[in-house]
Amino acid sequence: MGIFAKIAAGEIPSYKCAENDEFYAFLDINPLVKGHTLVIPRREVDYIFDMEDDELARFEVFAKKVAVAIKAAFPCVKVGQAVLGLEVPHAHIHLIPMQSEKDMNFANPKLSLSAEEMKEIADKIYKEFSK
Repeated sequence: MGIFAKIAAGEIPSYKCAENDEFYAFLDINPLVKGHTLVIPRREVDYIFDMEDDELARFEVFAKKVAVAIKAAFPCVKVGQAVLGLEVPHAHIHLIPMQSEKDMNFANPKLSLSAEEMKEIADKIYKEFSK
């Protein structure tokens, strides 16, 4: 079982932002900006385009709901979406609150946030998602 599957199963702690039976969203531990969230399928699949069409559609709809919650919790111009997928062999979507396109540059320095800040951020997103 890979690291993201263990996170979704609760075997590894995470800062949960949203979940349902199929998908799980949690804060990136090396965020580009406050609110940078990862969305994953609970099912282990390495490549997003290996997902069946209907599962991929549900995945994007779930990610959209998470993005709406992020935007409500952290007012921004838009929430950007990036699918990279080389660093962890588990399909995932990065959702990043953007004030400008520069916020989506993965070469930017990562934020160093305390556990308390991370929990507060996740709780804000989870509260908005749950509305």
